[in-house]
Amino acid sequence: MIYLDNAATTPLRREVAEAIWPVMTRGFGNPSSHHRVGEAAAATLKAARADIARVLGCRPGEITITSGGTEADNLAVKGLALGSPRGRHIITTALEHEAVLESCDYLHRVHGFEITLLGTDTTGRVDPVELAQVIRPESTLVTVHYANNEIGTVQPIAELAAIARAAGVPFHTDAVQAAGWLPLNAADLGVDALSISGHKLGASPGIGALYLRGRLTVEPVLHGGGQERGKRSGTENVAGAVGLAVALRLAEAERTGLTPRLTALRDTFVAAVLTGTPGAALTGHPLHRLPGHASFTFAGTGGEAVLLELERHDIVCSSGSACAAGSDEPSHVLTALGIPADLAQTAVRFTLSAGTTAADLTEAAARVHDAVAAVRGLATS
Repeated sequence: MIYLDNAATTPLRREVAEAIWPVMTRGFGNPSSHHRVGEAAAATLKAARADIARVLGCRPGEITITSGGTEADNLAVKGLALGSPRGRHIITTALEHEAVLESCDYLHRVHGFEITLLGTDTTGRVDPVELAQVIRPESTLVTVHYANNEIGTVQPIAELAAIARAAGVPFHTDAVQAAGWLPLNAADLGVDALSISGHKLGASPGIGALYLRGRLTVEPVLHGGGQERGKRSGTENVAGAVGLAVALRLAEAERTGLTPRLTALRDTFVAAVLTGTPGAALTGHPLHRLPGHASFTFAGTGGEAVLLELERHDIVCSSGSACAAGSDEPSHVLTALGIPADLAQTAVRFTLSAGTTAADLTEAAARVHDAVAAVRGLATS
């Protein structure tokens, strides 16, 4: 099998499995318990938090452990908006992950927030000039993803964050897809909040983290025992936090060497698909995109039908986001770019990993040609 759906989830890294097993079997204490088993778990959690903070270039106390990227996004958007609701005005884009868009919709419906959607070009890039035009001194929050999960386009986050900072407005970025591929130092990026998720990095599902710059006022989304310094109640997933810390550290150490290799493989694969498959069109930015991300539309097909054909030949990929469970609607990302709904439903996404080889992609490109031809043949027969 050639697995090319790493933007949806990644296999558990061996190093992560080896790190979390002792925590799950011997270090199982509740970190809030005041006995030696609980205190040992608290020390383990503290060390994992410090490791995560080192990669993100922040203080350990600025890291909140969450159940994943969705919760981290919800806490960032709802928590920051409700913690300091000045102006009740949020700026975002129509291309965000549903965790951000649905949080903004909730704030609009329930709390009366005004939502401004920044435009993008046809590749999905935001123009910083537009943000400078629409931001207000009383704006509550700007939230723009670092890299898009469906088309791979990377945003000019440092430029956008600088505009927000000059206006005194907090800036959040969903960095779930960027983690492991792009620099994550929060100070260098200039962001006030940043979300990541473990299972995109070789850690287990059900763990994530949110960087929140110190002294920001945040309204909790989950209420209860006041864990995570009152920002996120609930017994912490200590083993998950350890796994996230290991996966994040390893990904960061490998990133500078892996990025050019995967970029070259990606570009060769994109060229092979575009030249070898009539009607194929790349979605997203050709250059400002994640190193391991290639996404296409195939006119005259159906994305799901192409996926089934590819899977028959042991090529596993995706028709887009894996996060909108059960949805058969066209991608909100692609339609926001002006791609017609019927063409958007032909989208297929291929996302690489460190283990992807040139031979894998040569085989995949050939199978794409065959799959698209087979589906078109069925449609015209």
